[in-house]
This record gives sequence, C-alpha cells and structure tokens, in this order.
Amino acid sequence: MLKHAVIPFLVGAGLLAGAPSALAATNLVFCSEGSPAGFDPGQYTTGTDFDASAETVFNRLSQFERGGTAVIPGLATSWDISDDGLTYTFHLREGVKFHTTDFFKPTREFNADDVLFTFNRMLDKDMPFRKAYPTEFPYFTDMGMDKNIAKVEKLDDHTVKFTLNGVDAAFIQNLAMSFASIQSAEYADQLLKQGKPADINQKPIGTGPFVFSKYQKDAQIRFKGNKEYWQPDDVKIDNLIFAITTDASVRMQKLKKNECQVTLFPRPADIEPLKADPNLKMPDQAGFNLGYIAYNVMDKIKGSNEANPMAQLKVRQALDMAVNKPEIIKSVYQGAGQLAVNAMPPTQWSYDTTIKDAPFDPEKAKQLLKEAGVKEGTEITLWAMPVQRPYNPNAKLMAEMLQSDWKKIGINAKIVSYEWGEYIKRSKGGENGAMLIGWSGDNGDPDNWLGTLFGCDAIAGNNFSKWCDKPYDDLIKQAKATSDQAKRTELYKQAQHRLKDQVPMTPIAHSTVYQPMRSTVQDFKISPFGLNSFYGVSVTK
Repeated sequence: MLKHAVIPFLVGAGLLAGAPSALAATNLVFCSEGSPAGFDPGQYTTGTDFDASAETVFNRLSQFERGGTAVIPGLATSWDISDDGLTYTFHLREGVKFHTTDFFKPTREFNADDVLFTFNRMLDKDMPFRKAYPTEFPYFTDMGMDKNIAKVEKLDDHTVKFTLNGVDAAFIQNLAMSFASIQSAEYADQLLKQGKPADINQKPIGTGPFVFSKYQKDAQIRFKGNKEYWQPDDVKIDNLIFAITTDASVRMQKLKKNECQVTLFPRPADIEPLKADPNLKMPDQAGFNLGYIAYNVMDKIKGSNEANPMAQLKVRQALDMAVNKPEIIKSVYQGAGQLAVNAMPPTQWSYDTTIKDAPFDPEKAKQLLKEAGVKEGTEITLWAMPVQRPYNPNAKLMAEMLQSDWKKIGINAKIVSYEWGEYIKRSKGGENGAMLIGWSGDNGDPDNWLGTLFGCDAIAGNNFSKWCDKPYDDLIKQAKATSDQAKRTELYKQAQHRLKDQVPMTPIAHSTVYQPMRSTVQDFKISPFGLNSFYGVSVTK
C-alpha cells in the first residue's frame, strides 16, 4: 500500500477568539450575482449554485485549501492508495455533526453510511432515493466517474473503500470538488418516509460551517454560523446573508453604502473608482479561467429541421478566424484580460506553448464559407450569457462585437439569451448555436478542462459544443489513466493540437479576477476556482 501523505488540520491558539460572540452578532452580507438553481451540489455545475451550497452547507472527503489548489483532509482525515492505483481507502473523521434545523434533527454523527449514500445515489439509478427523486449528476458523469467507480464499500463506521475500474490520476482532486459534497443518509431516509425527496434540493443538510435557514428566489439566502462545526476556528460569522443582486452597478452601490460587505464581478469601468475608495479593498489575482465560444457541431441543432452549418469544419474555421480578439479584449475586458489561445489557462500544467491562433483573416474566412457551400446571409444563433462570470464581464457586448465580426463575412448572428439556469439547461440539451460560455478550473488538473469541457463523456453536460472526437477522446482518457505526469503532459499536448485543428471552440480570454469588499472584512481569500467561501472570514466592527 502507498500511504498518502496528508497535512493535518491545525487548530489555532485563538480558538475562543474565533467563536461567535454571545454579546453581539457578527453579520456578513454577500451581494451575489444570481439565484441558485437549487442546493444539491451534485446536480449542478455553476459557481452560483456551489457558492450557495457546497461552500457553505457541505464538506467533502478531501478539500482544497482555502484560496489554493492543494488538497487537504476534509471529512476524511487520511487515505491509502493501493499499489495498482485502483483502490482508495478513506479514514473518516469522528465526532462530526450534521446540522440541526427546524426540519431535521440528526440522531447520529457523520459516518460511512453517509458516504455510501452520497456516491451510490450518483452511481445507481435504481437505488430507492434516486428512483423517488430522479435527477442527473453532470459533473460525475462528465468525468466518467459513473463508469470508473466499480463499487463503494463500508469497511466499518469510519472506513470506506472505493474500487475503480481504471486508474484515475485526478481521483483525490475530483473528490474535493463541489459535486462530491457529502449528504446525510439519515436525512434522505426521513425525506423518503415523508414523501418529500425533492426537499434535498431545497432544504439542504450538511456538515459545513453554515446552516441553511431561508431562501427567497431572486432576493436572498440566509445562513447561520454552525456552532457545532468540527473546525470551530473557521466559524467567525453568526449570520451570513446572500443578497441576490444581478445588476453589477447596483452591487457596487450596495457595497459603497455598506449594505453588503463582499461582492463580485465588478464592471471593468468600476475597477479604478472602487480601488480609490478608502472604505474598500480590492484584492485581485490572475484568473484560472477561460471565456470562449462553443460551436454546436451537431448535424441539426435541437428544435431545428435545417442543416447546421457549424457541423462543417470549414465553417467553424471561418467563424474562428473572423473574430477580432484584440478588440474584444480591449472593449469587453478593458485591460483586465489576457488573450486566450488554448482551451485552458497558461498556468495549468501541460499547457502547450507551441500552439498558435489562426490569423485574423476575414477574406480567408469568406473563401472557406464559399468552399463549404454556405450562402451569404446565412443565419446562426449566438447565445449570450445573461450574467457576469469571472471569465466574461459583459457577454452582451461581446456578442454584439461577434455579431459585427461575422456580419463582415456574410453570417447573420441572431443573439439569444435566457435566465441563467434556463440558459445552462437548454444548452446542455443541445438547443444552442454558437454560444458564449466559459470555465473556472475546479481542481488544478488538465482533465478538468480537456475532459470535462470537450470529452465524449461530457456531451450531455458541460461539452456545449456536443463534439465527440475519438482521436481526441482516446488521448485524454489515456492521460487520465496514468499517474506519470510527464506522460500525461505529452498526451495532453497532443490533445490540445487536435482540439485546435478541429475548432469546436474559439478561446477568447483569461480574465483577471477582482473581489471588491469592505475594509472591515478580514482573511477572505480569492478562490482559483471562482468560488466564494466565507469560512475563516471575519468582520471587524
């Protein structure tokens, strides 16, 4: 057995100082950008959903260090990996309590049964809870974990063994991701008996630093600090409120008035004024993200009877080389973005620096369209996100600029948008044409970009291009199945070349992430994964 080296959690000397004060409640209001689609992290893929659930209510077996990409223990204190890389044995933390609320009162502490429920629910469509509340788990399936996890076994109350069908070099990192948040098996049993299994997505119960209290769609989410948290030093806020504020300018106004203490996604034009405000601070860091155009490559787009021009490689090549990226960087990102060439950021290991963009060449693009038999004036849809994301501060403006670029080569792009949850749902169903979307890395592994976004397993999930290319897919699967990083890097570089040649997407930019907050907020750390975590955060009076 190869013993996995772990870093023990350190409980600081200031334990009592970190506990909520009995004299005055400490409140923090976070002006968030949108309403979550629900509170069951396994069902979702966006930061909006994860901020409101995985980062507050739940924990995972392994977790990422706050503000970093290193994996540290969570609900498992340590784990062993077999010599062949196919079995992982997790030693579970003892003394961890599930939340007590007005709708659930646990009778036992966290144990192996909760781990089995969490993962068997994602693995087995015939398990009673899954049958009573049918749902999909896009991250789990996009990464092929539904096929690769052979079984999950309880060895005793505090030991669980995962057996894999094949080596997964990113398995521990994957289990630290939001979708792998551990649910309460006891709560699930209660919901089944009550005939209310869907409440697992509306009234969440976890072991995390904050306890869910109330949700008003498009208005607010309220949480209470978990006074029984297993890492008490991390709970320094009594009341955490998400004030859902979709308009970026309104978020900044609320921040300046101290109506919220932390917010996100400032408009580029607001950055300098916010920096100049003495009551605010604005930490920033290079974004581990990518904003891009996904081209739906299906022969016919769902809901249309006409042939899809983007199914042709020459059409995608034409659209790609007609995009004036420098102008988009200048106008949309306003100095807070870096031109993107590959399907992942340059800071990701295995990034291939030899790959170059096709030259900006509208005349060549016209010729390619002519060779593809595409008539001038042909219409496509261009989907534009309704919300700001770390990778795209203004999708509406970007769409308008692309519309103009493509008009010059004879393509009429009709801009389409929906409410954020609907936008994601419809596009996963294949209704999108060309689509503005993006990604913030989840775990620091190349597979999280090249597999999760463009692999065949992700066709019904985050592969919005609906592109399934066997030569490419073989490369990324080989890479994931070896633990030798040099071999993985070589395979991923080959995959990046194949992706660039086949043009299922056009990379646009990697943005700088700014996090505006009041100067009274202490120890908030920007996540490289585009998430917002409030454990360990305090507010001075």
